[in-house]
Amino acid sequence: MRETYLASGLTLNDLSTRVRFAKSKLSELLRGVGLYPRWEIVYLLATELGMPNWPLYRLWCQAAYEAHKSSEWVDNCTEGTPILTATHTAPPLDHRAFRELVETDYLFFAQAFLDDDQRDAAVDDTFNILWLSWDDALASQDTRRYAWNVLRATVMARTPHRDGWPELGSAAFDTAALRSLADPSDSLNQIAESLELFTAMSRLPSRQLDVMVLRRLCGLQPETVSALLGVPLAAVRSDERHATRFLESLLCPPPTEGTAP
Repeated sequence: MRETYLASGLTLNDLSTRVRFAKSKLSELLRGVGLYPRWEIVYLLATELGMPNWPLYRLWCQAAYEAHKSSEWVDNCTEGTPILTATHTAPPLDHRAFRELVETDYLFFAQAFLDDDQRDAAVDDTFNILWLSWDDALASQDTRRYAWNVLRATVMARTPHRDGWPELGSAAFDTAALRSLADPSDSLNQIAESLELFTAMSRLPSRQLDVMVLRRLCGLQPETVSALLGVPLAAVRSDERHATRFLESLLCPPPTEGTAP
């Protein structure tokens, strides 16, 4: 909403006059500070700025619950205030087609970092944010890359971090290797190895991490990863090679000089 306001050329005075809210309240909302805003002011601003209000409403509701607002508070905020307009109840056709094309793979990626509820919420938020900024996505150098950056930012905002690095530990208990083991002792060994691997993976640069998650945890082919990320196939293969070497250097370091083989 702040980006749309800045691009509109309107001033706070203009908005204050049109929506009949104090400039201080509008400034707080657009800067993301102060108390969580009621739907009424968000709706009025969205209408004035020409933003589709249905995805904004869904994001507003989700964030309200995450801010520990009750269902009663949400209902009271929306009572008597329009939520939808006839022209904004469905995303553009090309947005819907794009979602159908990539949603399953987006869910696979998010699953590596989040539990089921958080995963679904993150992916849903991603497509709502994309709906709000769909014109920008289409005008970008690559819509797929634009969308992936939105997904990644949304997933990482919900992902637990340790020492500044995203945690991949929970994914260790859902690998194909673990499910195929019959001996419990083998399972324990595999868990330890997986946790060590995922800890090391979390230290990778962002795109190398994305490639390794999609290739090694999600089992996607390089061509599919290239299409999802919106980067050349050669870049995917290069990122995978560099990531593999980095992980090998951490997990299987060469013997130090003077050490018996």
